[in-house]
Amino acid sequence: MQQDLLSDADGTYLRRAIALSAEAAAQGNRPFGAVIVSADGQVLAEAINNNAATGDCTAHAEVNALRLASPRHPRALLAGATMYASGEPCVMCAGAIFWAGIRRVVFGIDAVSLRGFRVLQAGAGDLEMSCREVLARSPEPCVVIGPALQQEAALPHEAYWRVSAAAKAETLENTR
Repeated sequence: MQQDLLSDADGTYLRRAIALSAEAAAQGNRPFGAVIVSADGQVLAEAINNNAATGDCTAHAEVNALRLASPRHPRALLAGATMYASGEPCVMCAGAIFWAGIRRVVFGIDAVSLRGFRVLQAGAGDLEMSCREVLARSPEPCVVIGPALQQEAALPHEAYWRVSAAAKAETLENTR
């Protein structure tokens, strides 16, 4: 746990990302949310995972937030920004964060814990490389803080995956 590394502002923005993850789940998407905040505290973008709604497998919360922020804000502003993610960014999202120039990430629930929820879904594998590992390859220093507020960040997942597993079991039962 890296709870002790969180500033009050980090806690506020990470909780907003967690709230967005619950909104994503309420809309039928996997529960992930992201907020990009400049060094001076300006919210540059926030987004949810909406790949179920859009059919776009790359529509993760972090990528969606970057798609909103990148065209509207100069790279110099993004370079000083922080990406707050309700869950540990996957390899794709960590790469997108790097290419956007963001060098600070704060995340809630870690990828290992997320895999524990996802075992309920057939074929739900992922690349088992942490955000920290991906960003450690950057030629510029990157700060990664997380897991943080992990119990809070897990709540939307507990609800989502429980309902998802129950729905799949019901569908399977109805096909017999």
